[in-house]
Amino acid sequence: MTHEFVTGLVWLIPLPPLLAFALIVLFTNKNKALSHTVAISAAFLSWLGAMIVFWNAVKVEHFGEHPFASSVNWLPTGETWLKVGVLIDPLSAAVLFFVGWTVLMIFIYSVGYHNFGQPAGDHDHAGLPPHGATVHGHAVPSIEPMYSRFFAFIGLFAFGMYTLVVSDNLLTLFVGWEIMGLCSYLLIGFWYGKPSARNAAVKAFMTTRIGDVFMLIGIAFLYYATGTLSYREIFTEETLHVLSTVPSGVFGLSAAGLIAVLLFIGTIGKSAQFPLHVWLPDAMEGPTPVSAMIHAATMVSAGVYAVIRMFPLLSAGWHEGGPLTTAMTFVAFIGAFTAIFAATIAVAQNDIKRVLAYSTISQLGFMIAAIGMGAYIAAVFHLITHAFFKALLFLGSGSVIHGMEHGVLHTGNHKVDPQDMFNMGGLRKKMPVTFWTFLIGGFALSGFPLITAGFWSKDEILADAFVNGHLTIFITLAIAAFMTAFYTMRQITLTFLGEARTKEAEHAQENKWTMTAPLVVLSVFAIGYGWVGIPEHFPLLGGLVPNWIHEFVGGTLAEHPPVLEFNIVPLLTSLVVALGGLALGWFVYKDIKSPAEDKFQIPFLKNKYYFDEAYDYLFVKPLTWFSEVFVSKWMDKGVIDSILHIFGPATGGLGTFIREKFDVPVVNRFFGDGSADATYWIGKNLRPIQTGRIQQYLILSIVVLFVVGGLVYFFLLA
Repeated sequence: MTHEFVTGLVWLIPLPPLLAFALIVLFTNKNKALSHTVAISAAFLSWLGAMIVFWNAVKVEHFGEHPFASSVNWLPTGETWLKVGVLIDPLSAAVLFFVGWTVLMIFIYSVGYHNFGQPAGDHDHAGLPPHGATVHGHAVPSIEPMYSRFFAFIGLFAFGMYTLVVSDNLLTLFVGWEIMGLCSYLLIGFWYGKPSARNAAVKAFMTTRIGDVFMLIGIAFLYYATGTLSYREIFTEETLHVLSTVPSGVFGLSAAGLIAVLLFIGTIGKSAQFPLHVWLPDAMEGPTPVSAMIHAATMVSAGVYAVIRMFPLLSAGWHEGGPLTTAMTFVAFIGAFTAIFAATIAVAQNDIKRVLAYSTISQLGFMIAAIGMGAYIAAVFHLITHAFFKALLFLGSGSVIHGMEHGVLHTGNHKVDPQDMFNMGGLRKKMPVTFWTFLIGGFALSGFPLITAGFWSKDEILADAFVNGHLTIFITLAIAAFMTAFYTMRQITLTFLGEARTKEAEHAQENKWTMTAPLVVLSVFAIGYGWVGIPEHFPLLGGLVPNWIHEFVGGTLAEHPPVLEFNIVPLLTSLVVALGGLALGWFVYKDIKSPAEDKFQIPFLKNKYYFDEAYDYLFVKPLTWFSEVFVSKWMDKGVIDSILHIFGPATGGLGTFIREKFDVPVVNRFFGDGSADATYWIGKNLRPIQTGRIQQYLILSIVVLFVVGGLVYFFLLA
């Protein structure tokens, strides 16, 4: 395929999901089968386009120097134009690959998750999860009442992510960014009949908006400083040098550093980094495919992608091996702290999806820390592997919950929470496909040595931190990695191993192929994708498979990052924390039957360090007081209404004075009643001469003629 053809194809990749959204909303929403057919077909077309572009990108030598790029004039800016276009370089090609696969798998999975083919529920209502139907006296799952609406929304969600990835400038990236913000609100609150879902949607929307405001300020500042938002124009050596040498006057940052920090705050919100992490666990209120979209395919991955894309700006003025800039130090601190902070909370969570939610926050911290310390390729590598195994884990958790709901319908005991891991146990026998695929995803998350993709990408981050002397980051991430393996094995043990702890778990069953097939596909990537990033100097395995991720993705930067020298310390650390955490997790939880026996049910951890309560006390309640008391009661009713109450009588008195002293005696008398009286008087006195006798009219005309003629003669002719 020609370079021009592939570039033209890039423009089309985001369009199918957008068209699917429009078609479902306008035409097919009454037909569930047609709606999901349209949505999945659109996801497949975008996947196909992404794979064609990716394959052609891989075949181009020195692709970083010859990317697929195209732009058009969009908005006039005086004598120039603000251009928009598409850009596929090594970074966006690699991201496009995992987005295409994960989105397609999530779309297919959603058909089974929402019980397509099942009858409508006896008492189901739009805006609430389906509660089941009765068929021949037996309770069975019921289809989602808003089935078509769901596929429309995730189509729009996918469009936002594809738009963000293929954009060649920050403006259209921000457009895709905000589309995903809207879709997160719509999908987290998809079951809007539940107060918890409504609150979670508002919380997610408002929290991420905080970051987005700073990001927009950063975009405006960047445009003011450079006159462009195009990556290829911003990331030139000359522009970066100027931005890195011009002081911003804020915390000693250069202009490049301040812009990078402002843009990074947008990532803090979107990727749920401390202190804007509070929205992501509550996002579990939405359907599980939404959780997978947010945690793997779109939302939080977009935040990390954005900061990776801005790496040349973040690292402007920094040299490989040198001390980190102030902006890089800030980013590294936020990432490392978030990684260990979220891991400590995950240890005490009992909801299977909430454990994964805090795991996502922690793993994103690994990527952010890697970017902050300059480990560009390691951050990209972990972003991609994490997308695959976290999509697998979330879809696997949805499969577990779905299987448990079968058990709940069988027993009729709806008081049992199908998401509480202490209500599970023994599911490996009931749900073998879900168990083995979840085990693969869990081991990849834990960094199980050699086999899983998570080992290679996480080890790369630890190695970079150790080799380059960032020991504080290295130790922090190593502890977080140990805790990750521990809580992952806790999750696997409580959910799948041992014996069933409830009747509902005894009657759980495996799900349809539409749910299990995507798990199998994603498990292949959770293992195999790690092999494209095996370091060249790794003992025995190094060099057997080319280190493709380093060679390909490294070509995005102007200077290709050097290959790390092998060091045994980070490797041994990875082995110890992964295997030690898994072993300890199994040993501690293999015989635990109830939460009362769990030593990690510490209120401080279980309640997430009381951050929600602290934010409610520090921000929500003061703002509520400010709006209800200060603005409404004091300003609106007290000041503004008082002023209006003063103006009311004053203007009423002024109106009365004008009416009595001017309107009635002057306007009415002279212009109203006076003109009417004068007209009446003239008419009355002229009426007698209107006799109707022609002789009188002729005599009067002759008299007038003589009078007028006399006057003319006297004044003009005499």
